[in-house]
Amino acid sequence: MRIKNELFGKEILDADIQIVGKVSDVIFDKDTFELTDLVIKKSGFSEQIKASENVIPIELVKVIGDKILLKGEDDL
Repeated sequence: MRIKNELFGKEILDADIQIVGKVSDVIFDKDTFELTDLVIKKSGFSEQIKASENVIPIELVKVIGDKILLKGEDDL
């Protein structure tokens, strides 16, 4: 998988199919080179008011496809 082409800018949806934001960066484990976290830039009106980012552990990702779907409470 090519990180830049495949993940950057991809929309992230929560378990209720609400847009959380878009992938702006990724974090890797420096020893294993495994993807550990996605850095999310909030989208919509909140993005215009204040630039904010959240870090989401890869363990909370349910599916990566056209969009990224996060796990819900039932999945944890």
